[in-house]
Amino acid sequence: MTSRDPLHLFAGAGIELEYMIVDADTLDVKPLTDEVLKAVNGFYNENYIKPGVCWSNELALHVIELKTGEPAPLLVDFISLFQQDVGRINDILKGFKAKLMPGGAHPWMDPFRETRLWPHHHSAIYETYNKIFDCRGHGWSNLQSAHLNLPFAGDEEFGRLHAAIRALLPILPALAASTPIVDGHRQDFLDYRMEVYRTNSSKIPSLTGEVIPEPVFTRADYDSRIFQRMYRDIKPYDPGTVLQDEWLNARGAIARFDRSAIEIRILDVQECPLADLAVASLIINTLKALVDGLWSDPAELQHWRADALADILFKTVKSAENNRINNGDYLNIFGVQEGGAITAGDLWGHIFQEIKGPYPLPDIFLEPLCIIIQQGTLASRIVRQLNNDMSRPALNRVYESLCDCLAQGVMFMDQ
Repeated sequence: MTSRDPLHLFAGAGIELEYMIVDADTLDVKPLTDEVLKAVNGFYNENYIKPGVCWSNELALHVIELKTGEPAPLLVDFISLFQQDVGRINDILKGFKAKLMPGGAHPWMDPFRETRLWPHHHSAIYETYNKIFDCRGHGWSNLQSAHLNLPFAGDEEFGRLHAAIRALLPILPALAASTPIVDGHRQDFLDYRMEVYRTNSSKIPSLTGEVIPEPVFTRADYDSRIFQRMYRDIKPYDPGTVLQDEWLNARGAIARFDRSAIEIRILDVQECPLADLAVASLIINTLKALVDGLWSDPAELQHWRADALADILFKTVKSAENNRINNGDYLNIFGVQEGGAITAGDLWGHIFQEIKGPYPLPDIFLEPLCIIIQQGTLASRIVRQLNNDMSRPALNRVYESLCDCLAQGVMFMDQ
């Protein structure tokens, strides 16, 4: 997805999955990403580039990212590739008595005591972030997400895609929330990662905005209303202009004009690549339906204010699929005409049924999506498994099961 050779709408997709490295016995975080990358490169490097799935570092040294090296026409082709690399990394980590853990946040990590930042190449970027924001909090060093990158070619396609993504962001936590447990206890949010994410840059509010991006639909407007404001606001804290780049943008979806793509950042990572790719595929097909006008005039999507969408989003961050949406205009976007309110989970059930015909999903994704829609988000399934027992043995049992799900490539289901 480069500016030299942009793909058209929905011609491909890129996905990035972040995982924690933890001790094989205690499940405490272990800062070993540099050692994993050294094991495959022969030297410390921030990336491991190869065909299929690439590996890279993140700000926190206990987090490693797996990502598609090139835009994938079909995400289904990457299920086995991601899963194979999970196995390969776990094999490397055995030598360090460690393994990978899924989920959007570690359940008992103390970020102020345990955070270790990436110390090698490009460390100046992380050091600058740390100097400005103090990256020891949960919102910086204890959050793992799935990023979905979708291409566009030119302003017209960008505007259509950006409008559809903005409209869909408020209900994404109802599919992908996986962070109900942080600091060793049940939080008031099923998507606690997004709750801390939205405040991690509060020192410079223009970096995150309202998480829902502003209603801008051309590159020139995006630059003037979002990028230039961010660069201006951070300049007093970043005199060396280390952070003056498009990735400084911390909204829930960010325009990457350098690669002609929009990157969706709201998704908590799930229990295995199959689940993440199934969620991503449902999102892509829902966006196709919105752009094509399956339920409503796509031009109307551009009229939604960021604050109106953010109001729905943060209720979904708190309650995930249980959030009752009573905004009739919002429900009409998806062809729900009945009065009253429905839950975000029921709205996804409606969307899932509506798009199966005109926008069919690969069969392999149907079972994981049915589990999410019928049994709830991974966050809700974790809460039910714990059954109000927040003791360390109970947390260990559930999160050990999640590690097993990741290693085996299977869903975490009610037992």
